[in-house]
Amino acid sequence: MNPTVQAVTDRIIERSQNSRACYLALIDKAGENFPVRQSLGCTNLAHGFAACGVQEKETIKLMNAANVGIVTAYNDMLSAHQPYEHYPQQIKKAVMEMGCTAQVAGGVPAMCDGVTQGQTGMELSLFSRDQIAMSAAIALSHNMFDAALYLGVCDKIVPGLLIGALRFGHLPTIFVPAGPMPTGISNSEKSRVRQLFAEGKVSRQELLETESRSYHSAGTCTFYGTANSNQMLMEIMGLHLPGSSFVNPDDALREKLTIAAAQQVLRLTSTNGTYMPVGRMIDEKSFVNGMVGLLTTGGSTNLTMHIVAAAAAAGIKITWDDFSELSSVVPMLARVYPNGKADVNHFHAAGGLPFVIRELLTGSLLHEDVNTVVGYGLERYTREPFLGHNGSIEWKDCSASSLDEDVVRPVTRPFSPEGGLQVVRGNIGVGVIKVSAVAPENRIIEAPAIVFESQQQLQAAFAAGELNKDFVAVVRFQGPRANGMPELHKLTPPLGVLQDRGYRVALVTDGRMSGASGKVPAAIHVSPEASQGGILAKIKDGDLIRLDAEAGSLQVIVDPVEFNERKVVAFVPGPDEFGFGRELFANMRASVNNPEQGATVFRFED
Repeated sequence: MNPTVQAVTDRIIERSQNSRACYLALIDKAGENFPVRQSLGCTNLAHGFAACGVQEKETIKLMNAANVGIVTAYNDMLSAHQPYEHYPQQIKKAVMEMGCTAQVAGGVPAMCDGVTQGQTGMELSLFSRDQIAMSAAIALSHNMFDAALYLGVCDKIVPGLLIGALRFGHLPTIFVPAGPMPTGISNSEKSRVRQLFAEGKVSRQELLETESRSYHSAGTCTFYGTANSNQMLMEIMGLHLPGSSFVNPDDALREKLTIAAAQQVLRLTSTNGTYMPVGRMIDEKSFVNGMVGLLTTGGSTNLTMHIVAAAAAAGIKITWDDFSELSSVVPMLARVYPNGKADVNHFHAAGGLPFVIRELLTGSLLHEDVNTVVGYGLERYTREPFLGHNGSIEWKDCSASSLDEDVVRPVTRPFSPEGGLQVVRGNIGVGVIKVSAVAPENRIIEAPAIVFESQQQLQAAFAAGELNKDFVAVVRFQGPRANGMPELHKLTPPLGVLQDRGYRVALVTDGRMSGASGKVPAAIHVSPEASQGGILAKIKDGDLIRLDAEAGSLQVIVDPVEFNERKVVAFVPGPDEFGFGRELFANMRASVNNPEQGATVFRFED
């Protein structure tokens, strides 16, 4: 094993010893009796299967077959979740063929950051993750189920479902993906038109036409943002079936994989196979594998928070220093937009996750000795599924070589010897930067600060022609306690335009940018956030800021005596925290912890 990967793993295991032991004791107690529904009274049980068909009722009554709970994020407004409409019927039919039953245990909310970008609703986005976890818990609270299948794809949905699943860690669990939409126009063409619109060179109608050709059908967006980073995470952690993450929704293989997942989860139950509860299956090594996967593919910065929060739900303590240390030895093996020109369909066709996992195992950068939903050993995930002549799935070894080295490379010839994310620390605080999409010549910048307190202020300054110069945009009061930590993607086109004009520009913020973070260097998730007295609240226009993504440094260069004497600019909540449902999340804003701790309202004690 790579000594750094092993050292990080050992440190996490030691740090988590007490909390992990408490967690395992908790789920072991919950899983003492199967089937769990035998503890229900007759009235309780009758309520639980009242709407079932006659055959299903008889099967549930007998107590000798598993009943699978389906937790779904289906809605038909989100392209990524629309395919889930027919999954419950496919699953029910599949498990009935094995003498078991399945019920939709409940639904969870699923919102799209792509729809809410720059809108009021974005202030609810981050908190929706914890709300989803609670909704999953409510769905499974009826104690009717021996296993669970989770249907979800996008930004906060999968992390929320994972937190919920781990708190019901006594249940065998599989996550069932829906896949990306087929390729539309290139992501680089979409980005080009967005920048032209920001400069006033194309009309809104032209922009809408371009966006519609990019986001054009059911499935996830095809760039490598948080949604597709989630799918990578579930697969490399062994929670998906091997090779299933990036099969398109309309591919005939997609339904076969859904059926296979439904039947496989039965084999993990105590009544139908070898009992493997998700809380024991997913351990410290599984999470380290997920972190390595994030780094080697240049995935979403959002996952630096989500992985920490989800690990805590399983009694595992991960810090950003763990990410930083791993990044120093994990090579970049993939370039998918915004890190490159290819989309996830191209990545999948070029070898995809099975190839990346095989290469990382070859380089001793992943733990092979882990449990997965298909058995022991991550080597199983170097195989990919194909549709056989008789309609069954055939898993075959992945390609011996990359089919496109502009997209995915072997471990011996990486795009970069280090990972795609970097933790930055300094007298401003701690944050993260996605360096994989930033050209090397733009990774170090020293320039005067221009301070903004909303992305709208920066957009207005750009439109007025006030930003044609070198500067570091400090956009503060965007943290989780201030306004829910919205993503700030409306800043990407104007900052990209300025960089293309030859100006040295960067962004420093306590807000988010996520997997679509682009070519402009952006130190995000800065903590402590400004609303809690963080150093961002002391910075003034003209202060010299140095962001060094290579060295992992974030500094304000001001006379220390003068800087210490400055007063913190107080955060003044305005009327904007009311309306559009934001007042319903006031308690979450008041209790959320910082991004390095997962930006979560949950506190899992040892």
